[in-house]
Amino acid sequence: MNYNNNRDMILIVDDIETNRIILEEILKDTYETKLACGGKTAIELAMSDDAKPSMILLDIMMPEMNGYEVLEIIKNNPATEHIPVIFITAADSYADETKGLALGAVDYISKPFNAEIVKARVATQLRLYHYSVKLEDMVRQKVNELILSKEKMLDVMANVIEYRSVESGQHVKRTRDLTYILAKYLCENPEFGRALTVEEADIIAKASPLHDVGKIAIPDNVLLKNGVLTTEEYEIMKTHSMLGGNLVLLMMQDAKEGDAYLECCYDIAMFHHERWDGKGYPHGAMGEEIPLAARIVTLVDVYDALIGERAYKTKMSHAEAVSIIREGAGTQFDDKITEAFLMIHDKFEEYVKANA
Repeated sequence: MNYNNNRDMILIVDDIETNRIILEEILKDTYETKLACGGKTAIELAMSDDAKPSMILLDIMMPEMNGYEVLEIIKNNPATEHIPVIFITAADSYADETKGLALGAVDYISKPFNAEIVKARVATQLRLYHYSVKLEDMVRQKVNELILSKEKMLDVMANVIEYRSVESGQHVKRTRDLTYILAKYLCENPEFGRALTVEEADIIAKASPLHDVGKIAIPDNVLLKNGVLTTEEYEIMKTHSMLGGNLVLLMMQDAKEGDAYLECCYDIAMFHHERWDGKGYPHGAMGEEIPLAARIVTLVDVYDALIGERAYKTKMSHAEAVSIIREGAGTQFDDKITEAFLMIHDKFEEYVKANA
């Protein structure tokens, strides 16, 4: 779309100048046009950020790079794959038209050009294109609204758990934000062997508040005890990981298959008390058996617990918490994730001070 006057931009690609001029004359009263005499120039113009074309009229028979090759490149690039392409063909080239449509062209126009047919086919495909874009935007908006609604619901649930256990609701926010800081650093520094995409880092952070969702099923006399738990009470408290994982599984029954957000919630709730050396609970999983999301949240959760004040403990300084986490590398914590944390622990301290 041409953003200066809201007229669609048509990219005309043909190695014969006469054909380019004729098509431009037919279309110029209604559309903006750009001309390319070959495939390489056409690809450059199609991928340009300046006035990206709404449609491409593409000749098939061109030297150096034919129309099929140009179409393949355009359709394999996420930035241009959505642009409708109409092939320019010879009048008797049925085979060319069939192959072009099979490769992803939306229509074809034949030489010699009939002005009314050219205008009609371009207008029809542009209407379909804009309708498709509008529909995709509407679907994307609805999906985003549903995701936001689900995230808010789970955040509320996480805060209910924190308030029920007489801990500040700030723990939920800190856990989410600190998890994102660490996950984002791993995303940007794959040399730590824990490469993540930006989307995965965001999902892990948003799922982290549900790490203690199982505490909702822990009896008050254990959850709210003002003091150190007995051995029996501690065993009851430990069940919150299994309970939390099973609760998320119930949520997943009605969700669509492959819901990355809920799958991540499950991994974190079920495995965030496992240890790198296999001495954690509830499964005694070790090393890479523990989901990556849970390994990240485990470290963040311990850090926040150490610097926070509880009924049974006083809070530690940032330096003390860092020292304990450093000592736990390779035993309680994934050594590489610990190494990453040690590279950015000052960001944790800055965040905590700014949100005290």
